Amino acid sequence: MKGIEEKFHDECGVIGVYAPGKKDIARGVYFGLHSLQHRGQESAGIAVNRQGTIQYHKDMGLVQEVFNDEIIERLQGDIAIGHVRYSTAGESHAGNAMPLVIYLRDKAVALAHNGNLVNARILKQKMQNKGVIFQTEIDSEVIAALIARYGRDVPIEEAIEKALKKIQGAYALVITTGNKLIGVRDPNGLRPLCIGKNEDGYILSSESCVFPLLGAKLVRDVEPGELVVIENGALTSYPYARKEKLASCAFEYVYFARPDSRIDGIGVYTARSKCGKILARECPVPADMVISVPDSGTVAAIGYAEESGIPYGEGLIKNRYIGRTFIQPDQRMRELSVKLKLNVLAENIAGKRLIMVDDSIVRGTTSGKIVKMLKDAGAREVHIRVASPPVTDPCFFGIDTPDKEKLAAAKYTIEEICKMTGADSLGYLSVEGMLRAIGLGKDRICTACFTGEYPMELPEQNRKERKEHG
Repeated sequence: MKGIEEKFHDECGVIGVYAPGKKDIARGVYFGLHSLQHRGQESAGIAVNRQGTIQYHKDMGLVQEVFNDEIIERLQGDIAIGHVRYSTAGESHAGNAMPLVIYLRDKAVALAHNGNLVNARILKQKMQNKGVIFQTEIDSEVIAALIARYGRDVPIEEAIEKALKKIQGAYALVITTGNKLIGVRDPNGLRPLCIGKNEDGYILSSESCVFPLLGAKLVRDVEPGELVVIENGALTSYPYARKEKLASCAFEYVYFARPDSRIDGIGVYTARSKCGKILARECPVPADMVISVPDSGTVAAIGYAEESGIPYGEGLIKNRYIGRTFIQPDQRMRELSVKLKLNVLAENIAGKRLIMVDDSIVRGTTSGKIVKMLKDAGAREVHIRVASPPVTDPCFFGIDTPDKEKLAAAKYTIEEICKMTGADSLGYLSVEGMLRAIGLGKDRICTACFTGEYPMELPEQNRKERKEHG
């Protein structure tokens, strides 16, 4: 069972590689998954397609824990897909790891999914009533089951399109079968998926940070409502749905994505730096030093320092070897978790007025522990500045969000949260400021976590849960 975490978690990252004749295709996917490890640390998997025959390996753990040279050497083929997972739908165990492999008219199909379906339970119950047996708890198997149902009589592309018309929610999919690599992005564009190209072929990935490692260049993002098929060395586009309300996830820019990625034409580093600069204009305060909560708050903190003219310095050192600290067996370990992750650089902050920049505050518990650590180490003042708006509502689209009742900003005022954390002041970036920093406009960004305005109608069950926890 997971302990209480302060940060949000994205559900997973996906990658697909099309490289006919390339011997080390699984190794390329392995390295690509390392670049996506920040998107999921619970399980990892690779499926390799060789002339329609699919071999795969998946298990619990980080990428380097799941794979070794012997396993990688065994996975030979021309097309491969990979997945790293943090669970939001389904418990954390090996049976729920991806990619999923199913058989359709004696043809193997491998599928990996990033996102969350809001109508998965409804669809699953209907199919179970008709005798369909499910082997996992993940909503991704609902997609696979629908493809299997429709694929009995039609080509795989048509089967996928029929399945997509039944599902609602957020999804970026990579699929391989026969001699094809297929990528799909949901009509709202909630979850990212981009296309890269190198001398060996094509790459699909949740983030463009994968491409330089594999010697590839970013071609473009998969468009919302687009299905792409890579076959015989060429990429073909099939718009399968009209673009709905475009809703790229704001948290990709604020926290999830690596700073060296580009999503929908926007550089993540630039967006975070602008968040920090606008935050400095919106929430100024006299201080001696700007520090960050590493690593996700660092770019915004540098932006804040540049705009305010207050020097940036290191006040907190991150232990990068803690690993999956959400596995915390008792209360004592949960209390120690912040100290295991972060150490105060006492000689650098003693006697100083600090501005501590973080990317977000979810429950507020961790922020309070960090403020106490800084003041115990001699900081004269600690002013918290948050490079995103107050998180007031849960996400249903693939982010592991606590119930609304556990979100600090849903229950308390900014003044009350400030008092809870022990900070000398607290300031958040405004929604308008965040939108200006990202640069896509309100009509192209999902801000539901901050505004409660969801980009699609939620099924009754989701509305009920929100009401119960709201």
